[in-house]
Amino acid sequence: MADFTHVEDWIFDLDNTLYPADCNLFAHIDHRMRTFIEERFDLAPADARTLQKRYYVEYGTTLAGLMKLHGCAPHDFMDYVHDIDLSPVDEHPELARRIADLPGRKHIFTNGSVKHAENVCAKLGLADHFETIFDIEAADFLPKPHRQTYERFVSRHGVEAPRAAMFEDIAVNLEAPHQLGMTTVLITSTAPWIEDEPVEKRPAASAADHAHVHHATDDLYRFLTAVRTAAA
Repeated sequence: MADFTHVEDWIFDLDNTLYPADCNLFAHIDHRMRTFIEERFDLAPADARTLQKRYYVEYGTTLAGLMKLHGCAPHDFMDYVHDIDLSPVDEHPELARRIADLPGRKHIFTNGSVKHAENVCAKLGLADHFETIFDIEAADFLPKPHRQTYERFVSRHGVEAPRAAMFEDIAVNLEAPHQLGMTTVLITSTAPWIEDEPVEKRPAASAADHAHVHHATDDLYRFLTAVRTAAA
C-alpha cells in the first residue's frame, strides 16, 4: 500500500489517464488533426500527416506549430479536433467514488481544452469531482512537458509541489513534476498505439528506465483503492 498521506493536491492528466488507453479515443483526435491540416492547406493525407507529426515533435503540440508558423486560431483547431464520438469511454462510478474520497483538492492538467475535459469527465461520471481544469489555454499554449507550464500551474493554484501527486500516461511529462518535488504516478498501457506517433510521446508500457517515476500502475481505480491517505 503506497503512502500518500502527505498529498493535499491530486493532479490528473486527462487522455489515456482518467480513461484507459485501450479506448483508442486519442486515435480519433489524431485523425481529426490530420484532416484539419488537409482542409486548411489543401494537402494530400500523407503530406498533412507529415506536417502534423513534424510540428508535434518540433513544437510540443501540432497546434503550437500551426500557431507559430501559420497564425492558426487555437480555438478553431481545438473545437475541430475534439469534435469526436465519446462512445468508447464508459461511465466509471467506482473511479468517481475513489476520486471523490481523496482528501484535498483534485485537478485536471491537460494539453487539451477545458471543453474536451468537461465532455470526457461527463461521460466518465466525473463532472463534479475536480476543483480546477488547467488546459492548454491556461498554459498560454506552452504544452507539457515544458517546465514553465508546471510552474505556471502550481503558482496559479497555490499548489505546494512536495504535497502534490501527479498521474500521467506519458513518462516524459512526469520529469518536471518530479524535479519540482511531486510524487509521480505513471499510468501504463500495452494497448496498440498510433504507428507513427513519436515513441517518447506514447503511453508507456512500464516504468522501466524512468528514475523520475515513483509509482506505476495499469489500473488507476485499483491503484487509488490501494493508496494510503490521511483520510484512510
